Amino acid sequence: MMQRLVFGLLWLSFVGYAVLLAPPDQPDIADLILRLSTGNWDGLNPALIALFNAMGLWPMVYAAVALVDGRGQRIWAWPFVGASFAVGAFALLPYLALRSPVPWVGPEDRLLRVVGSRLLGASLALAALVLLGWGLIYGDWSAFWQQWQTSRFVHVMTLDFCALWLLFPVLLIDDLPRRGLRQGWVIPSVLALPLLGAALYLALRPPLPRDQSSQAPTLAPVPESSGLG
Repeated sequence: MMQRLVFGLLWLSFVGYAVLLAPPDQPDIADLILRLSTGNWDGLNPALIALFNAMGLWPMVYAAVALVDGRGQRIWAWPFVGASFAVGAFALLPYLALRSPVPWVGPEDRLLRVVGSRLLGASLALAALVLLGWGLIYGDWSAFWQQWQTSRFVHVMTLDFCALWLLFPVLLIDDLPRRGLRQGWVIPSVLALPLLGAALYLALRPPLPRDQSSQAPTLAPVPESSGLG
């Protein structure tokens, strides 16, 4: 109940802020979104381009964890994941509010094998590394700061990125024991590298157990440990 209250209030606060308190829309916002979406990037700030494309990676990162997490839930995860491709954390926060920690219910179907593959994780990690490196090196951050202060689109998109980054451990803390991982340093390491850390986790995590009997009946919080096993 407390989880639902916390994430429900967080979702309402996020929506309320985006609608009522974020900077106003700019007249050229539709043209900007069209140019970002179609690759017509001439004259655009690389920092903004990198952020926009990074927001396309986050839903795939979440899909690789949330669709597994959705097994055994009373609600389906895929509608929330699908909507996150359009509205990011605005779609995923309701799922985080409604879900509960549940044991893994196998076996994997074809979709879960695809989103759970290390190849997908490695591809997302490479894309994240390229985007973040390019944006950090070539981006005009003073211009980006000005856009963040004056454009609702840039302002909310930036906050959306930060929300997806900071909320990822909510699902990660239950994904770790499903895969027999109990290293306490994993979550801080993932958080240390925005987006890239989450994608690297997908590339390196062990596979799910092949049968349901190999999974413990309940999920416990991941204890702190300095060991590797």
